[in-house]
Amino acid sequence: MEGRSELGNQERHDTRTIKLDEDEFFRQVTMRICGSLDIGDALWQSHLYLKKFFPLDEMFLDIWDRENSEIRRVACSTSAQGGVSKLRIPIPEKVMKLVEKETISNSERIYYNSEQSELGKLIAPYVGLHNVSDLCLTLKIENQHLGGLIFRAKGQHQYNAEHGRLISLIHDPFAVAMANALTHREALELKDQLTEENQFLNEELEKLSGEVIGADGGLSHVMEMVHQVAPLSNTLLLLGETGVGKEVVASVIHRTSSRKDGPFIKVNCGAIPESLIDSELFGHEKGAFTGAIAQRRGHFERAQGGTLFLDEIGELPPAVQARLLRVLQFKEIERVGGTRTIPVNIRIIAATHRNLEAMVAGNRFREDLWFRLNVFPIIIPPLRQRRNDIPQLVEHFREKKTLELGIGEAPPVDSAALQRLSRHHWPGNVRELENLMERELIRCQGASLNFYDLPELEESVPYLDEQLISLAQAEAGHIERALEYCGGKVHGSGGAADILGLNPSTLRNRMNKLGIRYGRERAKDREFREVDRQRG
Repeated sequence: MEGRSELGNQERHDTRTIKLDEDEFFRQVTMRICGSLDIGDALWQSHLYLKKFFPLDEMFLDIWDRENSEIRRVACSTSAQGGVSKLRIPIPEKVMKLVEKETISNSERIYYNSEQSELGKLIAPYVGLHNVSDLCLTLKIENQHLGGLIFRAKGQHQYNAEHGRLISLIHDPFAVAMANALTHREALELKDQLTEENQFLNEELEKLSGEVIGADGGLSHVMEMVHQVAPLSNTLLLLGETGVGKEVVASVIHRTSSRKDGPFIKVNCGAIPESLIDSELFGHEKGAFTGAIAQRRGHFERAQGGTLFLDEIGELPPAVQARLLRVLQFKEIERVGGTRTIPVNIRIIAATHRNLEAMVAGNRFREDLWFRLNVFPIIIPPLRQRRNDIPQLVEHFREKKTLELGIGEAPPVDSAALQRLSRHHWPGNVRELENLMERELIRCQGASLNFYDLPELEESVPYLDEQLISLAQAEAGHIERALEYCGGKVHGSGGAADILGLNPSTLRNRMNKLGIRYGRERAKDREFREVDRQRG
């Protein structure tokens, strides 16, 4: 026990002069501090009772947050009122380590007469301790450190050893109240987070909820299938090249289904690091792994009652494919580190630009999962196969990008430019057209859109009457053209990965396999070719 026990000259409480039934004392405190989820009100009710036995001007419930090097106040009270608090008091990391050593390593330890105790000496300069006395009880549940209960009185040497013994009697109800308050606060924060997230998702869905360009043209067959299957609850597979609009079709299916009032959760499976994908999809329990400081719901739970769109499903690792198959079969999941199964009521729409059947043959995709997904595939044609939709798409993106860029009045499109756009092969499909439109709007600054200064558009590739090449050669040639188009840039906005709709790491892996040089090596090759050209 630390601190000074001398009573001093000023008048104050002496618990030895008060006849105290300790069982009744414990019961009265427990009723007050555990009687409400409003921890501020509960602390105030406790304050009014405890001031009969302690010198008491203020009470606090604090957390010593080692990770963020700060003291976080959960609640505070005076004789007049109590309330929750969001006060954060920064503490230097070096001092915080000493506070942690002094408090967390000592179970239920009591510190009193603040500026004379070791703990008080450490934190006095940061919390404004001056001519006051603090009585501090560390709170723990099942060896988990929660924080501290602090009594504060004006003047020095207000607390003695008997006060320390008395406060130790009420450790358990205050520890329970602190744990409940933290859980309740976490639930409220999660609710606010989900509300914001739901609002964001609804706004995103609104952006995708307009008229489908080409519904009466090149996508008419696709839309017939969409209207046929949307009211049902079966799993769907959307197939098509990168940039054809698989996400737009998925959103239409969701909006026209019985789940339209539920969430529409979009997940790009190729963009999640393999080490995190289990946690992202299935969630995790607190303490499941290093850094799992709280329970977390995954995308499957977040999509409860709605639709989960798994884009680039061909990028899922084999182990995750097996767990996805289980979800499809049994409609239940287990969080990482969890032991109980959680039922999920969701519709899954998967999408990929890859040839899953070929991946099955190459043992890179589970055959049973392929059969489960491929019950009703919807193939979305590339833009070059629906060229009649290009003028309508151009008009759509002209208005959309003009609004997004804040240009004002949308400039017209030169008629000759439309013909040139219609002849382009469109390896990046609708996404490439959208990017080209944005670039031209920035370049022209109000003048007619003609696309003259953009990189030369590739003419439509005549496959007929030509000798066929291998798939690897075609892929290598396509990537080479994308790199030339982007000036050798691989990642970032306008880079080859962006245009091809690939994760930059995935594109680099493919280039390594195909022997395509990039980065500094590609730049050196360009320099050597220029030198050779000048010499020749």
